[in-house]
Amino acid sequence: MATGTIVDATIINAPSSTKNADKARDPEMHQTKKGNQWYFGMKAHFGIDSRSKLIHAVQATPANIADSTMLPDLLHGNETRVWGDQAYRGQRAVIRQHAPRAKDFVNRRYRHCGVVDEVERAKNRTKSKVRAKVEHPIGIIKRVFGFAKVRYRGLKKNAHRLLVTCALANLFMTRRHLLRCDAA
Repeated sequence: MATGTIVDATIINAPSSTKNADKARDPEMHQTKKGNQWYFGMKAHFGIDSRSKLIHAVQATPANIADSTMLPDLLHGNETRVWGDQAYRGQRAVIRQHAPRAKDFVNRRYRHCGVVDEVERAKNRTKSKVRAKVEHPIGIIKRVFGFAKVRYRGLKKNAHRLLVTCALANLFMTRRHLLRCDAA
């Protein structure tokens, strides 16, 4: 593991239908708004190694939990750099408390009152080149292993499935390296 962590979260949809025996939606799942679209389900929060793209921390919460509240659970404490999108903005004190040697590379606001700060926008673009690595493991989890929608009712069962899927995603990403080591 390197000493950099990229943090991000993704929404995992749950069926919002009430056509079941209880005539109710899953009480442990909640809804959230992203852009102008409403989603019902859970959120998967990831802490990913910045060099190898391996997942080292994962948390499952209802969808209405803010990304920044899960930041302490996603850091391992030995980081020297922490990357994140604007959902983690303003968490410098939390980063300093849980990873004292870490520098904050979270994207900042570059548009304020209609005025665009081009310097801050260029810094965000540079940070996003590193932060984009978090999308690869999330894509593997959602596309290769089919975790775009929850399978079970309740957060605990789906959190367990998420942990197993993250372990499989790590093996999937390192499969070529592991096969090379096995052949030697």
